[in-house]
Amino acid sequence: MVRFALLLLLIASLSTTAALAQQSPSAPGPKVAGPAPDRQDPPEISPQVAAAETAAASSDWKTAEAKLSAWLAAHPQDARALFDAGYVADAQNRLDDAVGFYKRAIAANPKSLEAHLSLGLLLARQGKQDEARPELAMATTLEPGEGGPALKARAWRALAEIDRPLPGRPGDPAAATNDLLEALKLTAETPGDTLLAASLAEQAGQYDSAEAAYKRLLAKDPKSEQANAGMAHLLIRQKKYAEAESFLRTAMETLPDDPALTAQMAAVLTAQDKAEALPLLQKLHSAHPDDTTITGMLAEVLGIAGDVAGADALYVKLLAAAPNDPDLLVAHAQNLVRLGKYSEAVAVFDKATRIDPANSNGWSGLAFAASKINQPALTINALSMRSKLLPDNASTYFLWATSYDTLHQKAQAKAYYHHFLQASAGKFPDQEWQARQRLQLLEK
Repeated sequence: MVRFALLLLLIASLSTTAALAQQSPSAPGPKVAGPAPDRQDPPEISPQVAAAETAAASSDWKTAEAKLSAWLAAHPQDARALFDAGYVADAQNRLDDAVGFYKRAIAANPKSLEAHLSLGLLLARQGKQDEARPELAMATTLEPGEGGPALKARAWRALAEIDRPLPGRPGDPAAATNDLLEALKLTAETPGDTLLAASLAEQAGQYDSAEAAYKRLLAKDPKSEQANAGMAHLLIRQKKYAEAESFLRTAMETLPDDPALTAQMAAVLTAQDKAEALPLLQKLHSAHPDDTTITGMLAEVLGIAGDVAGADALYVKLLAAAPNDPDLLVAHAQNLVRLGKYSEAVAVFDKATRIDPANSNGWSGLAFAASKINQPALTINALSMRSKLLPDNASTYFLWATSYDTLHQKAQAKAYYHHFLQASAGKFPDQEWQARQRLQLLEK
């Protein structure tokens, strides 16, 4: 099915969202609480900076910002105050200001683990992993001071999240595993660590290790959304659909509205051609009406269920947002064919293949639709383009034959009728009868 693989990518994204929010550098909010204890300029904290930190501890950001601004105007190289100013800006989601303050804090005190860590985490939250990584790597080499080993472990865990493979990002699983091991040398294993270890084991094909990790988490917390989703994803990846379905039904008894589990169940049922997939996808679509992958999957399943008009309405909606998406255009055109709107389908297939000349489904659809409106030359051209991408089959042989027959090109028509009869092997009795009748006339 066209969008089954895309739904699996969605599942992977949904199943890791909660874990990322707990421990990854993409989670919102300030990342390192409190001032940096190892600042050496000035040697002791000033009353003004202390007052700012007290205000920040109470989330009185405006007071803290005012006091820090006044102090930094006269003491622009105070590393501690610069870090605090970055922390306050970070807490207020003024990310560019926070980056600037953290960088100034590092310039004033390059050995500040907290400043490197906070900057790295913030850059990662902005999607700037290439800039974040060296800051986090530097943090792992510095002394944490009063922050203790937990701060350094946090830097290692953040590196592991950057290095882990994700949909659309290959990552470095070996590096991620090493990062995680370094974190575990400093602090005890957390549920997030176990989830990451399970994910890395799964990606390495070590399914037994991954399953054992998920089961450890589920034994402690049967309602863990991440562990349930991860376990289900592991079974789906191994194409153990019946086992995955059984597991998901049990998990959804306690988590009936979990989006990741719902998406996984829909994927499993779709893979098994079960009618229950449709209401589940409708439920998922209602909860995520703007998610294009879910909408596309629902449209596909609606089409399979016979609701071609309903499916096409969803494709039209998707095309309004992405009018040049060749796969959406092909799906829309295929529905137009099912609705008997062949001329419209030809136009849409033509647009799709102009955008993506390597779209074999587009050329196949164009050939068929063109044959239905008696355009043999266009059919032959589409079949010629398709043959560069895929081998011919009984259906395409028949289109070749009838198109050449319509154009009165007898030699080519006879050759393709024979190809069709050899390939069809009794699977298309009506067309086989027609082919034999035409061959009798053409070979006289």
